[in-house]
Amino acid sequence: MGIFASKRTSNKANIVLVHGFWADGSGWSQVIPTLQAQGHLVLAEQNALTSLADDVATTRQILAELEGPTLLVGHSYGGFVISEAATEAPGVVGLVYISAFILDEGETLLGSGAQFPQLEVFHHLLVSAQGLAWIDPDVFPQNFANDLDPAQARILAASQVPPNASIFETKAGRPAWKSLPSWSLFGSEDRMIHPEQHRWMAQRSKATAREIPASHVPFLSHPDEVAHIILQAANTVAPA
Repeated sequence: MGIFASKRTSNKANIVLVHGFWADGSGWSQVIPTLQAQGHLVLAEQNALTSLADDVATTRQILAELEGPTLLVGHSYGGFVISEAATEAPGVVGLVYISAFILDEGETLLGSGAQFPQLEVFHHLLVSAQGLAWIDPDVFPQNFANDLDPAQARILAASQVPPNASIFETKAGRPAWKSLPSWSLFGSEDRMIHPEQHRWMAQRSKATAREIPASHVPFLSHPDEVAHIILQAANTVAPA
């Protein structure tokens, strides 16, 4: 029996929230209360961002401690993580991509965007001798969080969690979206993943997609819309 089994108070789906680069699990703070209010067991994991394999392992460790149907939700790079972690994970019944990569087998984070207009932010990465990739704090607000209050965006810039740059060139395995129902929500003002790429990935994966006027962090600027699509997915894959 998983350690969280006794925490379920209904037959509703568990919801596991997976953050991406330059962020952590606290980014979901405005979405979590809405999900909890609807009776879902919600867990926001903390990824080390040291390698894809490490972050997939973290997700699978959480899945192993849950019982009942589980919905995986990934933001940005977190979409890469959930596509990998859900493969052959019997408890996972659906995937939700929030401003996220929906990669196919053999693709990389860098390579997947090559056919779309180049984004300015990637000219401003600061890579340390240890291989950690930071976004220059001076350009972080207007690229990562361009629809937030500038003061809040500067706080995010100061608290960013840098990933290991090697993850950008890690190849995807066979993605779980090929066998699971998927949803995608993304912003027309995203400056981290080009909106044209979002549209293309959502269409290719046959995800139920919604585009809103938001930046790369809609869970902070449009938390109600983000919660709504997660609940829509949860109610579809595990109706009460």
